[in-house]
Amino acid sequence: MISRKSVITFGMVAIPIAMYTTTQDNDIHFNQLHKEDKSRIRYKKTCAHCGKEIAAGDIVKGFEYDKDKYVVVTDEEIEKIKTEKEKSIQILHFAQLNQISPVYYDRTYQAVPEAGGEKAFELLRSALMGEQKIAIGKTVLGTKDTLMAIIPREDGILISTMFYADDIKELQKPYSKPAVSEQELNMAKMLINSMDTPFDPEKYKDEYQERLRALIETKISGKEVVAAEPESAGKVIDLMEALRASVEKAKKDKETA
Repeated sequence: MISRKSVITFGMVAIPIAMYTTTQDNDIHFNQLHKEDKSRIRYKKTCAHCGKEIAAGDIVKGFEYDKDKYVVVTDEEIEKIKTEKEKSIQILHFAQLNQISPVYYDRTYQAVPEAGGEKAFELLRSALMGEQKIAIGKTVLGTKDTLMAIIPREDGILISTMFYADDIKELQKPYSKPAVSEQELNMAKMLINSMDTPFDPEKYKDEYQERLRALIETKISGKEVVAAEPESAGKVIDLMEALRASVEKAKKDKETA
């Protein structure tokens, strides 16, 4: 399903695109129930002044500019103040992908060229791939200017919305960095290299959600819920011994994989 349509612009080039969401919610969600009769809990939108329940068609947007004083702003008025530039994704500049901390990325979309934009789209993708760069752009989403990273891939282009610098919190709890010996560092590197395998997203499953689904099926069938076997992680007494044991275990796991 198309999330939105837009136009990527840089210089005199305009590329019409459709943006598709790249993720979906597969999580199990619970409903709130009345403990006594197991019926759903319902929430009603009511007016703070008259107490009446309000239908969706009678609800408008308002900004509180003073205590209990609001100015009403319509969607049409919000849309009206957007310039043509703000309706498109304007490329501001290009940058190296590794210059950007992952903390700045938010939601990711797949970009697909619309009719007539295929050649320019592929030209942009190929040029970015060849130079190993991404584009930083800006557009208006909802009621705010939104930064975007246009990221080339072998099979297309991804567009990720980005946070502004003032959206990012400072490190909440800095830690003191104790000295590590060269021997410890080499052993840690050895452990990392022994566990080094290509990333394959198909290998990873949400095991907790699977157990949660099994729990629900067990409850539906009226069976007794059995607790999971406790796993003992053990206490790390000697860091070097723990690293050596981890390296040996990683080697054995790789041999039996």
